[in-house]
Amino acid sequence: MEKNIESHKQAAKHLEEAAKFHHEAVKHHEAKNHDKAHESTIKAQGHTTHAVESQKEILKHHVK
Repeated sequence: MEKNIESHKQAAKHLEEAAKFHHEAVKHHEAKNHDKAHESTIKAQGHTTHAVESQKEILKHHVK
């Protein structure tokens, strides 16, 4: 059960980070700084990927 709790925490952390970088990308696009927006988007994608991996672990425990 402890691993399941940790997986939930990790998924939430990475989704929050992804959201932060998406908001950052919006600000960069609005400032016409598309290169910086691209960097923020790549960072967001990395966190999203990690969140999905954590969610897969969560599902292993919930689907039986």
